[in-house]
Amino acid sequence: MTETKSVGIRNTARIAAVSLLLVGTSLLVTACQSDPDIDITKLGLNTDPPEQLYNQGLANMKAGNLAEASRKFDAIDKQNPFTDWARKALVMSTFTKYRLGRYEEAVSTGNRYIKQYPQSDDSAYVQYLVGLSYSKQIVDVTQDQKMSRSTIDAMQKVVTNYPKSEYVEDAQAKIRFARDQLAGKEMQIGRYYLERKEYLAAIARFRNVVENYGNTNQVEEALARLVEAYYAMGVTEEAQTAAAVLGHNYPDSQWYSDSFKLLKGGGLEPRENRDSWISRAGAKLIGA
Repeated sequence: MTETKSVGIRNTARIAAVSLLLVGTSLLVTACQSDPDIDITKLGLNTDPPEQLYNQGLANMKAGNLAEASRKFDAIDKQNPFTDWARKALVMSTFTKYRLGRYEEAVSTGNRYIKQYPQSDDSAYVQYLVGLSYSKQIVDVTQDQKMSRSTIDAMQKVVTNYPKSEYVEDAQAKIRFARDQLAGKEMQIGRYYLERKEYLAAIARFRNVVENYGNTNQVEEALARLVEAYYAMGVTEEAQTAAAVLGHNYPDSQWYSDSFKLLKGGGLEPRENRDSWISRAGAKLIGA
């Protein structure tokens, strides 16, 4: 009778212990589900070998699941830093982030790769991706052109540091586009001043375009606006020089036609003063 009683006590103790364990587990799960800072879907660690994770990332890319592919590549970088698999994963992580439109992340990842592996076989490509990520963020000339400047800086590194890479030609095209944006911003501000008859401020903007952005699409209008601003101020010699430089470089331009008519209406004609800054700048223009 005593033995039976002892067995019953032990069984009761086991049941109580199991019950406490179940209650504790339930409380833990409940806490995880109710706590907004804990994502129970991420409690499990992705501990697959790096080669397997890399292949899974490629498979997800092929299937069009770029977000999942990016997570796979990031997992390799976190779990196996500074390995060859991590190096390859950083390249793919930069690419997937770029394709996903997560441009700031692509730039950050790409710059980290360039810093760690500046002379690797993929460094030119990653630098190009960084430039593309900036280029995709370029906005209308009415807005800040920070991304245009960043595009130029990043793409110039492609041209300078990897001159034999296949990305140089497109990098140069992106540079030209970004420079045209910067010139367009200067023109927008210059026109603003011109409309308000703040001629000196307007001339400063148009001069910057002529002197520093001579290979952009904005230079014809810039010269024409210089004719307009100088003429309005009564500085006719500079107005005539701007018109002469415009006519020499872009004789078929509508801007030249308009400038010619403006001067003719005042009894003047285009005439270049070789000592003028406009004449010196004109000798360097793309149309020269």
